[in-house]
Amino acid sequence: MLQPRRVALWFVCIALGWSWWPSTALTHPLRFTDTAVLLRPDGTFQADLTTDLDALALAAPQDADDATLVATLTALTPAEFDERLERLRRLFERRVRLRFDGEPAPFEVSFPDYGTPAATEAAIPTLLGLTARLTGEIPAGAEELEFFASRAFAEVNLTILDETRNLSRQSLLERGDRSEPFTLLGDLPPEPSSTVAGRYLRLGFLHILPRGLDHVLFVIGLFLLGTGLRPLVWQITAFTVAHAVTLTLAVLEVVSLPASVVEPLIALSITYVAVENLLTDRLHPWRPVVVFGFGLLHGLGFAGVLTELGLPPGHRTLGLATFNLGIELGQLGVIAAAWLLLGWCRERDWYRTRLVMPFSAGIAFVGLFWAIDRLSA
Repeated sequence: MLQPRRVALWFVCIALGWSWWPSTALTHPLRFTDTAVLLRPDGTFQADLTTDLDALALAAPQDADDATLVATLTALTPAEFDERLERLRRLFERRVRLRFDGEPAPFEVSFPDYGTPAATEAAIPTLLGLTARLTGEIPAGAEELEFFASRAFAEVNLTILDETRNLSRQSLLERGDRSEPFTLLGDLPPEPSSTVAGRYLRLGFLHILPRGLDHVLFVIGLFLLGTGLRPLVWQITAFTVAHAVTLTLAVLEVVSLPASVVEPLIALSITYVAVENLLTDRLHPWRPVVVFGFGLLHGLGFAGVLTELGLPPGHRTLGLATFNLGIELGQLGVIAAAWLLLGWCRERDWYRTRLVMPFSAGIAFVGLFWAIDRLSA
């Protein structure tokens, strides 16, 4: 049988390890590789990819400290720097494809931010900037375009704009995926509702599992208090209603708070819930009210990624609804996993002392660490 003390010890170790994960205070928060492909009337194309070029040039992780990356690049000799720049160009030539009728089109690679205020005066340090520009010619008579970026890049938030016809298409590509064909002749067929729903449902789910560790820890904090189902239902309901409200209002631009305010408060909400778990073993009347208030904050956090991507024209309500549904499915996944792991022992006498207390202590520590880290950003 699973040893409760061992489970608690492992959880605390994992929580402490996560708290020391590389700081995001000095890194570019690039959750997606934003890519804009322009098809021009003169028969040329331009593709701008937004990614951390300093990190790619040094083969470093995208969440590496940007000041360190700049210092490393600056310390290179001119010959070494030119070699890194050429390697970076070759990386885009090898790892990115614009296929017209199935055939890759050649392109030139440039870095337009390098040496401009966009890089030298950026709030977060960067030497090469964040834009890689690919330019080339559209083959005569081409009928379809497909875009591909390898797994070296984060998920691609792709927009293709045909300036001649004033038609555009937006899509989200998983790492290493190829886009659906974009027709270059006639009108674009409308994007099926099922495709839009599936894309935003998946995006909402992934925003919880596996990417939303802060939201996951908050939900686990709610799960830990008490041993009955009713207290958990009250808390989850309050949290769900609240974050759905502010997510919707934020995306519709009715309310807005900067991430520099929202993110530290979300971290503090995690700490509060965990500390209350340490101080009480039952659900007080104010707990669902407090959780509702924290849910309002988390909704603003959820809105960040959806605002970054935008909602599809003609399918705004569907995209918003399925993104919300994806979040709820992710939360249910967290609750189901926690119940499978700990549900069998929630009625045991030692549940609180051996599991709730160490789990909550670890969560509180992580939340406090994140709050300090985010305030310093």
